[in-house]
Amino acid sequence: MIEPHAPAPLGRAPAPPGRTPPPWSGPGPARLPVRPTTGRFLVLAGVFICAACGLVYELELVALASYLIGDSVTQASVVLSVMVFAMGIGSLLAKRLRCRAAAGFGAVEALLALVGGCSAMALYAAFAWTGDWGGTGAGGSSCLLVAFSLAIGLLIGAEVPLLMELIQRIRRQDAGGAVADLFAADYVGALVGGLAFPFLLLPLLGQLTATLITGTVNATAGGALVLFLFRQDLTRRGRLLLVAANVAVLAVLASAAVLVDDFERAARHAVYGKDVRVATHTDVQEVVLTGGTDGRSLDLFLDGRLWVSGRDERRYHEALVHPAMNGPHARVLVLGGGDGLAVREVLRHQGVRQVDVVELDTEFVELARTDPALSELNGHAFRHARVRVVAADAFGWLRRAPRGTYDVVISDLPDPAITASTKLYSQEFYGLARGVLADGGRLVVHAGPVTSRPRVFWTVDATVRAAGLRTAPYSAGGRDRTVDASRAPRDWGFVLASRTRPWLRIPPGTTEVPSLQAGARAAERTRLSGLPASTLVHPRYSD
Repeated sequence: MIEPHAPAPLGRAPAPPGRTPPPWSGPGPARLPVRPTTGRFLVLAGVFICAACGLVYELELVALASYLIGDSVTQASVVLSVMVFAMGIGSLLAKRLRCRAAAGFGAVEALLALVGGCSAMALYAAFAWTGDWGGTGAGGSSCLLVAFSLAIGLLIGAEVPLLMELIQRIRRQDAGGAVADLFAADYVGALVGGLAFPFLLLPLLGQLTATLITGTVNATAGGALVLFLFRQDLTRRGRLLLVAANVAVLAVLASAAVLVDDFERAARHAVYGKDVRVATHTDVQEVVLTGGTDGRSLDLFLDGRLWVSGRDERRYHEALVHPAMNGPHARVLVLGGGDGLAVREVLRHQGVRQVDVVELDTEFVELARTDPALSELNGHAFRHARVRVVAADAFGWLRRAPRGTYDVVISDLPDPAITASTKLYSQEFYGLARGVLADGGRLVVHAGPVTSRPRVFWTVDATVRAAGLRTAPYSAGGRDRTVDASRAPRDWGFVLASRTRPWLRIPPGTTEVPSLQAGARAAERTRLSGLPASTLVHPRYSD
């Protein structure tokens, strides 16, 4: 005899005979102001928006940390691994909120909008007013980066179980189908957020404003979803608290957006001093000029790092250029050098017929051409008829360049320890540079400080030799005592290379450069033997 089945609980279909109905962990179906189909669409739209915002927060942390600290691989690894770990913990913790999924989701989104939206300003403030992340004072700011990654990851992870509960309360379906729908909306939202950040938000709004706008969208979407669709799940007091929380969050974000320009100026002055004259974001980097008027020394910063100090830049560029010009030098290739200072030194030599400058950042070159102080410092080099600027990535351009064209190749590129520059210090890159050298041609490479980073310097030397060139490493140093020790390098390391043994000699008429033999001996005292070459697939530049 078959026993009759008990009535199914409200909101569930009766189980077929002989099958036990699945357990139901939440309350009955939600009382919606719209049809269930529309309600379900609105929840998935909320998933889409929240996922897009979450990925923007994630990318913003990676971008800001990479810009301020400089090692993009390490910073991306730290941020992503901490966030993914925190997302798992957040999902577990959110299980306790499933019985109040609507209220919990509203609170999570308000807090996420506040933390994520303000994260860029907080991190930049820590960098500006507590010190350089890459230096000895990095601990506090690095801990702040991890703390923000952890907090944002916890809140993003808490979204998933709460949204799953809300979807199930609208229309009960099998777990596999609900997960598929939820993750589809989540992943598409992540795609949109991931593409919007580099191609829309960052170039149009900048990092600070972009994250504040993202936080505003996040708070608005989360609050509207709960207060409109699931308002019957909240008590009157709960609704008032959620409205107050969202209004407070939006007020904080709006106030920060209004004050963001003043904040950025104050932070910039804290980093660069109060003598900031030009501050601009090109398509490639941030360029800041300080001084250069009323007898004050001109300093040039690229992405927060001192690139040129007007007090001692001449010693650097003379040491970089003149040893390589000892020999035929009718055709010269400068890789990088958008400031025009290396070109200035090249043009001092008689017999130079053509100077090609391969520089990715054309806005930087235009600034070097038009800024009164910087163009005076570079001797108006870019106005010279023999100088031709090519807007291209140095690596890609060398692959297409004609073979055996140049008598001298000058590599005036950012420090090899910066992750974005490692391909420009690889064996493959130097192999391409070797190919464009004419018979008897010379290559000179800026290889970073010798004394403070000998491993990086000697890795450059080993990499150049692995490309089939013979090398003569040397240093030039000395810092002007009037230059702040924390802002100017103690010495500069260079590698002169050619197919045959290069000789460290100074051409006549350039006696300003100190003894190269002394510089070679100083570099030799730091030699590290047996270092492997750095390649594209195995970069080896690290302190």
